[in-house]
Amino acid sequence: MLFSFRSASLVILLCGAAAGLACADDWPQWRGPGRDGVWKETGVVERFASEQLPIEWRVPVGPGYSGPTVAEGRVYLTDRVTEPEQGERILCFDAATGQSLWTVEYPCEYTISYTAGPRACVTVDRGLAFALGAMGHLHCLDAGTGQTIWKRDLDADYQIQGQDGKGSRMPIWGLAAAPLVHGELVILQLGAKDACIVALDRRTGQQRWRALDDLASYSAPIIVPQAGREVLVCWTGNSVAGLQPESGEVLWRYPFGPKRMPIGVATPVVDRGRVFVSSFYDGSLMLRLGAESGVEPVWQRAGESETNTDALHCMISTPVLVGDYVYGVDSYGQLRCLDAASGERVWEDQQATPRARWSNIHLVRNGDRWWLFNERGQLIIARLTPQGYQEISRTQLIEPTEDQLRQRGGVCWSHPAFANRRVFARNDRELVCGNLAP
Repeated sequence: MLFSFRSASLVILLCGAAAGLACADDWPQWRGPGRDGVWKETGVVERFASEQLPIEWRVPVGPGYSGPTVAEGRVYLTDRVTEPEQGERILCFDAATGQSLWTVEYPCEYTISYTAGPRACVTVDRGLAFALGAMGHLHCLDAGTGQTIWKRDLDADYQIQGQDGKGSRMPIWGLAAAPLVHGELVILQLGAKDACIVALDRRTGQQRWRALDDLASYSAPIIVPQAGREVLVCWTGNSVAGLQPESGEVLWRYPFGPKRMPIGVATPVVDRGRVFVSSFYDGSLMLRLGAESGVEPVWQRAGESETNTDALHCMISTPVLVGDYVYGVDSYGQLRCLDAASGERVWEDQQATPRARWSNIHLVRNGDRWWLFNERGQLIIARLTPQGYQEISRTQLIEPTEDQLRQRGGVCWSHPAFANRRVFARNDRELVCGNLAP
């Protein structure tokens, strides 16, 4: 009888351990596994125990806007060095210990504004790591060893346009949209002539198709369902477009040109057949995907200025569209809830991040709770509902630094990664791993 009890207990423990492993997630690309800011792991803290989150390890890195990604026990990051010459690096660390596993470094002279390093997250897919630098250097690496499989200088190959439309080179802030892997394609937003969006063969780097003559934005493309098929949604400097992902055929295109300059950073978000985008100067646009094809506007709203805004004027943070409501961060850090049907403001709250131009919060959903990482390097657990912002707990994760913005004591603008009941975040000096287990 004693043996049976112990055997049953052992089975229960093993099953529990297996279940815990089964629900652990990687964070292999921009905004997580689904590129949608959703984190599905269970068994994480309900409330922080102290004002400083326990840090399991920290490693020195150079400056960069790119957030970390996590896949198969490894953490990937890009940064910039200036000595002995200007260059970018692709870094890989052991996720459990922070030990450096490999580094790929290459010369790269910046001619862009805000020179604090690469922008785009590394995308990891089936053993390959795809890293896009701010000036257009694209590397496909063996994710385990760092060996170069292929690489391309996309500016040299495509002559990437500046955003004035008059022949200047390179967008003002460089290339920022994280590579999207779809099947055997790597899809990129470049902003080159007749090649705003380009798809390369995942294994060889050879071009498979090119599409659109738009200027570039900084927004990452996504794949969404429409009428029983997959559609590539791209928010460029001139429009929101739906493309056939295998061929690049333009299925629909809705003009959304800038008043001053292409400044779209946030990723398009999709829910219940609606597509939502929001820009610092140009406000918000809600579209509805057609039941068979095409797209139609639901509403478009913008305020008089960056301080007198209407609906939502996002800068760095990607908003979220959940059912009947939109939640997002306005131009000066105001956390807002909008009625998704009209764009009317339901509420506004300034508790999550201090008021400042471009003040930022990254939003990640986990069950019925939201994890907010603000530009002060604080991690917040909260609930966002139509009734308002309800903060549950807050802790310090990492300190702001000044390379990304030399104002207000620095910022933390890079998106964190959530994986294996841990959070990974970077500033301009270090990458840290914080423990989120109970």
